[in-house]
Amino acid sequence: MSPVLNLSAQQPNGSHHSGAVKKPVDGFGTRAIHVGSAANEETGAVIPPISLSTTYKQAAIGVHKGYEYSRSGNPNRNALESTLASLESGGAHALTFASGSSTSATMLQSLGPDAHIVSVNDVYGGTFRYIRRVAAENQGLEATFLDLETAGDEEIIAAFQENTRLVWIESPTNPTLRLIDIPRIARIARSHPSRPIVLVDNTFLSPFYSSPLLLGADVVMHSLTKYINGHSDVVMGALILPATHAALTEKLRFLQNAIGAVPSAYDCWLAQRGAKTLHLRMKQHGRNALAVARALEAADGVEEVIYPGLPGKTTYSKGKYELAWRMLSPHARRFIGANEDDAPPSDGFPFSGMISFRIRGGQEAADRFLTTTRLFTLAESLGGVESLAEHPAQMTHGSIPAEDRALLGIGDNLIRLSVGVEEEEDLVDDVLQAVRAATSS
Repeated sequence: MSPVLNLSAQQPNGSHHSGAVKKPVDGFGTRAIHVGSAANEETGAVIPPISLSTTYKQAAIGVHKGYEYSRSGNPNRNALESTLASLESGGAHALTFASGSSTSATMLQSLGPDAHIVSVNDVYGGTFRYIRRVAAENQGLEATFLDLETAGDEEIIAAFQENTRLVWIESPTNPTLRLIDIPRIARIARSHPSRPIVLVDNTFLSPFYSSPLLLGADVVMHSLTKYINGHSDVVMGALILPATHAALTEKLRFLQNAIGAVPSAYDCWLAQRGAKTLHLRMKQHGRNALAVARALEAADGVEEVIYPGLPGKTTYSKGKYELAWRMLSPHARRFIGANEDDAPPSDGFPFSGMISFRIRGGQEAADRFLTTTRLFTLAESLGGVESLAEHPAQMTHGSIPAEDRALLGIGDNLIRLSVGVEEEEDLVDDVLQAVRAATSS
């Protein structure tokens, strides 16, 4: 489908008869390029300079230009945080950290001792490891892992305790791409006396395809390593909060400084550079992934394709498809060319660049596929401009016990693709030749 350019979202709104001028309402791509990137006042440089200084001159004790020591604040980090708060619709505050894992750790440490959380059971392996082997031992954190996709309201409420302080959501989950109904979980959480914070890890969709804060979430998390940076050359994470959570923001900012797991100035500069093209890259990631998913769905050697932007062939996949349509951000809808009340198209729509599929022939076929692709590099991580492929059971989710992986559907024949922004037809040709080579015997 052809994207529709929404000029009205990028133009000034004009002025009142009184002469007061409304602030322009800029579109997603415009904010990505301009927010946090004002020309340098000293030199006029259009691109922000990199501030590598660890300390800053004070005119008198406590009198300075906003910076004292780079762990507490750095011009590049502050600029990136401004960009992120603008890109995540509904956001007002952003904090960046040295990695996605340190972001998770800081968020969980903010809950204090002897807290309880409810987490989606199909959580990222590194998050599961931190919850079980670090937070449980060091701060007495209790966790209930629940299938938030299929659990009914009563089952979710029954999982809450008096000390439940957080609900941890990934949507889509990694690697089985299950979708969680964020507005439903937020409504349930707010109805409980403990009123836990609802956090959504939005890494897989990026701020372009999903706006969890507009759907009722309290905190959004990103591994900036992935789509937001987009070039596989930065390790970093972030938390974004709305204006209503100023007190929680201050607590997290204290921990950010006190723990010190902060990103370097250079990494912040790189991530802000990457964010400027996020809207362009996500559109192409989505187009390419939809084409690859359609091709895989028609391939003889594939048992199942998991891509929420495809309706699929089962009642379950069709229900997930409709939920994916409802979860789209306003700017993603404009790109697809749809209004809020439109029904989903019958043939699919772009929904980020992540695909999982089950290949016929088990682990042996999966191994052959992963070593036969030409353009899909066998590697962990995701969200870069280049296409990647990996085997979750042996790689990203190897830390999860085998019996738990089986319950989650992370079998030996499951392959996860991060579809890049190369030419669509080249990627389709590559996966199809690899499937044929892997399953021909």
